[in-house]
Amino acid sequence: MKKVISLAVFALAVLIMPSGVFAQDQIITVDKVTTTESVGTISEFSPDTIVIKTETSTTPTHYSYTKSTTYVDDAGEPVSIETVKSGLPVTVYYTSEGDKMTANKVVVRKTTTTTTN
Repeated sequence: MKKVISLAVFALAVLIMPSGVFAQDQIITVDKVTTTESVGTISEFSPDTIVIKTETSTTPTHYSYTKSTTYVDDAGEPVSIETVKSGLPVTVYYTSEGDKMTANKVVVRKTTTTTTN
């Protein structure tokens, strides 16, 4: 009799086990990516980095960029990457992932000069 009960308990455990395995929840962690903007002047533009000086920070900020980074003027019209150079005022829209900041869009603003009469 004990052998029959033991066999029945074992068979029941085998039948229940797969349903317990499939009933587990999957946890997927997605890193939070935030898009932010920064306004300043380009102090350096190299093949892999844009360095921006802002009025709010004493140290320049470094942004990486990719082939999908877009460069536009104030009106939203595309500008050639060859026109992007040091000294230009820009607004950089970027995403942060950990310590890495990647520029998604760079708005090149017109430089203005003031004259006194």
